[in-house]
Amino acid sequence: MQFLAVPDPKLAQQHLQRLTAVPHWASSPADHATALYVAARFRAAGLQTEIVPYRVLLTKPVSILVEAFDATGKKVFSGPTRDHVGRAANGMVDHFQDDPGVLPAFNSDSPSGDVTAPVVYANYGTLQDFQRLAELGVSVKGKIALVRYGNNFRGVKVYIAQQFGAKGMLIYSDPADDGPRSAALYPGGPLRPDSAAQLGSVQFLPIYPGDPTTPGIASVPNLPASQRIPVDKLQNDLPSIPVNPLSAADAAPILRALGGVAVPHDWQGRLPFVYHLGGSTTAPVTVHMRLVLDAHLRTIWDVMGKIPGTVEPRQWVIAGNHRDAWNFGAADPGSGTAAMLETVHGLGVLLQHGWRPRRTIVLGSWDGEEEGLIGSTEWVEGHSAELGQAVAYLNLDEAVTGPDFDAAAVPSLRQFLREIAMEVPSAAGGTVLDQWKKATGQDQSAAGSLRAARNDGAPVGDLGSGSDYTPFLQHAGVPSTDIGSDGPFGVYHTPFDDYDWFVRFADPTFAYVQQQARFFGLEILHIADADVLPYDYRVYADAIHGALDRARIRSEARGMKLDWTSARASQQRFATVAQQAYGLQLAPMPDTAAFNRSLAQAEHALLLPGGLPHRPWYRHSIYAPGEWTGYEAVEIPGVNDAIEAPDAARAQAQLEALAAALDRAATALNAPEP
Repeated sequence: MQFLAVPDPKLAQQHLQRLTAVPHWASSPADHATALYVAARFRAAGLQTEIVPYRVLLTKPVSILVEAFDATGKKVFSGPTRDHVGRAANGMVDHFQDDPGVLPAFNSDSPSGDVTAPVVYANYGTLQDFQRLAELGVSVKGKIALVRYGNNFRGVKVYIAQQFGAKGMLIYSDPADDGPRSAALYPGGPLRPDSAAQLGSVQFLPIYPGDPTTPGIASVPNLPASQRIPVDKLQNDLPSIPVNPLSAADAAPILRALGGVAVPHDWQGRLPFVYHLGGSTTAPVTVHMRLVLDAHLRTIWDVMGKIPGTVEPRQWVIAGNHRDAWNFGAADPGSGTAAMLETVHGLGVLLQHGWRPRRTIVLGSWDGEEEGLIGSTEWVEGHSAELGQAVAYLNLDEAVTGPDFDAAAVPSLRQFLREIAMEVPSAAGGTVLDQWKKATGQDQSAAGSLRAARNDGAPVGDLGSGSDYTPFLQHAGVPSTDIGSDGPFGVYHTPFDDYDWFVRFADPTFAYVQQQARFFGLEILHIADADVLPYDYRVYADAIHGALDRARIRSEARGMKLDWTSARASQQRFATVAQQAYGLQLAPMPDTAAFNRSLAQAEHALLLPGGLPHRPWYRHSIYAPGEWTGYEAVEIPGVNDAIEAPDAARAQAQLEALAAALDRAATALNAPEP
């Protein structure tokens, strides 16, 4: 294919150098400069291009102080310490760490605060961890919870801690969660140095993403004040207690000073001493947190490019990647932006040779993703009418952190991704599918077309949250995919995710960025130009069947008696119609427009009109981020959330709502044979 020859690793390298030259957090002048750069590349390729501003609530640090005192009152720590690494044994140094634009360690969306309280170590800060503390007789009420990154989204850690009465939270990076003991720390290797703290938003993402002041509507610059929630009235998706991250080096003296009983065995990290729970009433370790954070409406900039379709122009194929970063953002998200720009380069060459897509292609360079998926969410909330006919959203984020291809998607597009993987050359030799299978232990030959077998080949994950597919799939009902190429990425959300780290440890030749640009481009082209949309709803029906089985087992384990009859019947109807639709997809058709509309509407029909209980912004009946996890996908979330509560009446009502959604999807899919 002509497109595959275009994406150029040398040009991708130039893009990454330009995009990561200085820190460019959302709304900064440097961030605006990256918007101008991306817009220029879009226009050069022949895309209809505009820069779309939004006014959104963003938090920036003014001053951060965390200090700790042991049981005798002696100060054992004062910081946070600026992230810095020296020269490695192999002579490597970091050339970017002293840039004056590097942000201090902070958690966006934390409120300002000045609190002093005893410290309790709460492991990862999961719901189970806080429940276990209570079982051990350790209360976090009125305390500062010290937790480590991992196992759930950082905002969810705060969400849970507040419900247990915590007064503040510190989140640190434990070496046990950063990779194998044998791997080298940056700059000598790819893993997080002990001095690095992970920045990040602590917005309550499972409640709703986007601008906190305008849930459900686009936060355009001229939005009347009457349509915004005043900042002093915000309470649904932002913390009410101060939160700040620490590096392992900064957390160590606090952890070392803690008394109380030793932690359970599985709570022990890799710092070189025995961890204790703290919480002692007679000899507590006390932390003083004084955070001054500036929360104001600020401007961010999405860059949008469009190629109008010629046959079905109202059916949009949307592809996007975010552009903002906590600091330099080489892997996250610069590798994705570099790959997307080379995809756009390839589309531009096709345009020059006279090609025009069947469906409209929309490219989005999202801003404010790191602050809560803001740019993509505001755009989705402002285009609800057009998105009712959108046929796909294709996402890139950390496109390359290493050599191992990975993907997630709605079930109906899993096989589509495997077919694309058969066409794209791998940077390691063979095809992407060959390497994908090898990396996941499934290196067997595929007999015939992958479309002939529903579960053949490499594993495709489910979509939870944490990137820009969330508003498209879980709010607007647009079938979505997400791809990456993974490796040891110890410098995630630190200043060391810079050009030096990327060219040493992720992709020195930019061959994997080229691979991802090719894959991303073929996704776009195959859906934009397909005579018949490439969904396989049989796979979706299978996934829902399995989800119902697992939910039933979970409910019975809790002693919950539910009537599964209507949900089972609706799932079976959907499965029958999905099989019929698949047969039609393989047959020649004189006119496919009506059939394509039916295929596209099936995913939209899975939305719940009133959304999920307690978090109505999320409307998808099959997938949502977990209320207690944030990143991980929860299947049939309305039902499973109620089972976890436990609330049998709500679970039964959600089973009926799920049945109705499946009936709507089956009706949408059951178009008359062309």
